[in-house]
Amino acid sequence: MDNLLSIVTFLPLVAAVIMAVFLRGDDEAAQLNAKRLAFAATAATFLVSLFILVQFDPSDTGFQLVEETEWLFGLQYKVGVDGISVLFVLLTTFLMPITVASCWGVTHRVKEYMIALLVLETLMIGVFVALDLVLFYLFFEAGLIPMFLIIGIWGGKNRIYAAFKFFLYTFLGSVLMLVAMIAMYVEAGTTDIPALLGHQFPTGTVSILGWHIVGGMQTLLWLAFFASFAVKMPMWPVHTWLPDAHVQAPTAGSVVLAAILLKMGGYGFLRFSLPMFPVASDLMAPLVLWLSVIAIVYTSLVAMVQEDMKKLIAYSSVAHMGFVTMGIFAANQQGIDGAIFQMISHGFVSGALFLCVGVIYDRMHTRDIDAYGGLVVRMPAYALVFMLFTMANVGLPGTSGFVGEFLTLMGVFQVNTWVGVFAATGVILSACYALWLYRRVVFGDLIKESLKSITDMDRRERAIFAPLVVMTLLLGVYPSLITDVIGPSVEALITQYDLALAAHVPDSLVAANH
Repeated sequence: MDNLLSIVTFLPLVAAVIMAVFLRGDDEAAQLNAKRLAFAATAATFLVSLFILVQFDPSDTGFQLVEETEWLFGLQYKVGVDGISVLFVLLTTFLMPITVASCWGVTHRVKEYMIALLVLETLMIGVFVALDLVLFYLFFEAGLIPMFLIIGIWGGKNRIYAAFKFFLYTFLGSVLMLVAMIAMYVEAGTTDIPALLGHQFPTGTVSILGWHIVGGMQTLLWLAFFASFAVKMPMWPVHTWLPDAHVQAPTAGSVVLAAILLKMGGYGFLRFSLPMFPVASDLMAPLVLWLSVIAIVYTSLVAMVQEDMKKLIAYSSVAHMGFVTMGIFAANQQGIDGAIFQMISHGFVSGALFLCVGVIYDRMHTRDIDAYGGLVVRMPAYALVFMLFTMANVGLPGTSGFVGEFLTLMGVFQVNTWVGVFAATGVILSACYALWLYRRVVFGDLIKESLKSITDMDRRERAIFAPLVVMTLLLGVYPSLITDVIGPSVEALITQYDLALAAHVPDSLVAANH
């Protein structure tokens, strides 16, 4: 199928335009039509995206299904996927129909809500398929707008504060990335990402305001990209926007934010930082590893004292993203395999956990942990589903959560034993806060009068969780579904990274001695 990536990328946007132009009114029938169209569009996008996987050859480590054409002002529209990006495209298309289905109870400005979700899907897919710097930046930054609106219009009572905090944090970080991209174009004479992957950026020591920058231009570029991707992940200490955004966002916003948007930071490290700035990545790896450890331990401890379910899961996400950055900058096969696996797994598990919160929030309109207790009496099916995803969040063997954490720890122990030891405590801490949450919400006596009439999940809600349950268990017992796809591309990335370091070892040593 020709132009397959463009079809998958822009199909949701076409549906959004159709919805904006042809759907009129705000009565119940119009709202239902908007939801049905959005669900049909996202489901069709997922079905078409399966053809990407069918045509994709994991043994080919280059970019596949490449489309290239002239665009605005001589710029190139160029898209393609490799073993690192193809699964993020499928993760996005898989989760969006589930996200739309979770919005069936929304009654406020439904058409606009569905349009925002459809536009956001196009922009997220675009990030993962873009093979041009300008195109990547446009998709990367434009994604802020629909999420800003989703939080600011359909969020909680402090939604305006949370929306602006989310926007300003992520936007300011990305301004530095834009400056770096301009510098890369001036240096290399192209914005083509495959060409830039083969370009050697200068590594000699430079002096700025009396500071001697080891690694030269590579280090400066690396820091500029790091500012953007670290906020997007988010890494400690630039993570503070995430809990506020999650708490105020509607359920669908939290699912998309946790399951997909956070992964753009990790993808950016793999697409830009490691392959394009290998010397700088090697120099900065110890800093990233220790920041990751702090994120894992500190945010796990903070999660333990939360009284809001969403805020607890949000801090949990920061801790799990710490494993991702740790695995990426271990820069070995197990570490990067584990980081990518962890991102895919976290997409299913964290999305499901926020949906679990949404199920009881829709009934009780509170996220306070103390407002619940004994739900297993009235909601046995819900208790079972919530338990599965809690166990996956902890990293129980047999679930997808175990594989990613295990691989990243294996990779990190090969690089720095102490980092691995401290990071491993995060597994214990995650069990503490996750099981504590589950016990207080689900177990105990059903003594609160408001809960005695609460109903279990209906058929729609069970259907929403079914594919997430299947994927969480399937990847837990058959992880090669992921590792077979990403393995060759990751191996090629590491080989290129090691060769670049070997070529620059003398220069690095001389610079370090100075």
